[in-house]
Amino acid sequence: MAENSTVPGSTGRVANTFVKSEEHLLSSTAVLKKHVVSLIKEPMYDPRLVQPMRDDLVSAGFQELKTAADVDSVIGQNSGTLLCVVNSVCGCSAGGARPGVKLALQQGKKPDKLTTVFAGQDTEATARARGYFTGYPPSSPSIALMKDGKLVYMMERHSIEGSSPTEIAAELAEALNQHC
Repeated sequence: MAENSTVPGSTGRVANTFVKSEEHLLSSTAVLKKHVVSLIKEPMYDPRLVQPMRDDLVSAGFQELKTAADVDSVIGQNSGTLLCVVNSVCGCSAGGARPGVKLALQQGKKPDKLTTVFAGQDTEATARARGYFTGYPPSSPSIALMKDGKLVYMMERHSIEGSSPTEIAAELAEALNQHC
């Protein structure tokens, strides 16, 4: 609204107050938006505390994908088979998903490429990876198996929670043997 405009039935002073309030609201909204965007990019947990959880899969041969560009260059360009673990700090990741995945890889067939993203840490990479997992809502931890760029198997959190590493490994090994 222009400085000289008036609100019908009001004095110029009221219109001026309205303009200043509108400008303040727009300015406050811009500041809030910048703050929210910065929070989204900040890791949810202290990276030093999370490092051992990352190392658990990296030491087993997984490639960490930390940016959306990393995800697109690896998952988006992949031919053959690729396993992507959406890692997290939760107990079902530590007590089930990570040990279960490592056990599964000791049995039968293996995918051509092992990758991982970390939910709550590498937000953009995790969001981009989840974009390739069509038909499934965001879930962490989760385990996705892709073949020639298409999702062929997905183990979501609800299947991981309450399952032992052995049970997770058996189900995942079956999928690996079928698709790899």
